[in-house]
Amino acid sequence: MNEYKKLNIKDWAEEDRPREKLLKNGARSLTDAELIAILIGSGNTEETAVELSKRILSTTGNNLNELGRKSIDYLQGFKGIGEAKAITIMAALELGKRRKEAEVFTKKTITVSKDAFEYFLPVMGDLNHEEFWVLLLDRGNKIQDSFRISQGGISGTVIDVRIILKPALEKQSSNIILCHNHPSGILHPSQADRQITTKIKDAAKLMDISVLDHIIIGQNKYFSFADEGIL
Repeated sequence: MNEYKKLNIKDWAEEDRPREKLLKNGARSLTDAELIAILIGSGNTEETAVELSKRILSTTGNNLNELGRKSIDYLQGFKGIGEAKAITIMAALELGKRRKEAEVFTKKTITVSKDAFEYFLPVMGDLNHEEFWVLLLDRGNKIQDSFRISQGGISGTVIDVRIILKPALEKQSSNIILCHNHPSGILHPSQADRQITTKIKDAAKLMDISVLDHIIIGQNKYFSFADEGIL
């Protein structure tokens, strides 16, 4: 019976080694699969690290954002990916996400719905569960703070109006923007979304606070209650 040898990167032809390719041509020259191959170091008895990385990526449509939504258990389902390698991949994807959070949004003032979307996209764009966040703004719509008020399963979150209004009152916010995500990618607001928006809007109005918008994020797209005229 033939036995396969587990190929490490150092066993490959020099021109096929992603580490050497990175040193010679820079990280930008590597494919996503080659970068992941550097992280995992080796493949399995049938595949090199790059081949294994290509197969992992193919299951997510070669989309790194989709890969970032997968779990440790999902990655461990591939032969040659143990817990340590799966954790390494997830840690690298999280670093990329945090870099995006630090760079994508530089504005200090919200002027249109897209500004709010771009502010929250790095926070919620890759999540596979729902979260509900609130953005606090002063009278000139300058950002004061943002905070998560709820998180839950994919079916929804539990919203407490008091949790939203307390910090808004403490910071003397004049305006707030609501935001939550739909991991399914379906952007249209549910009846529950509409009801909680109305409830928060009415309660905030009593405190002289305006709800400017409610943004729903789903797979790099968004729905704006204000833009659609239903706020």
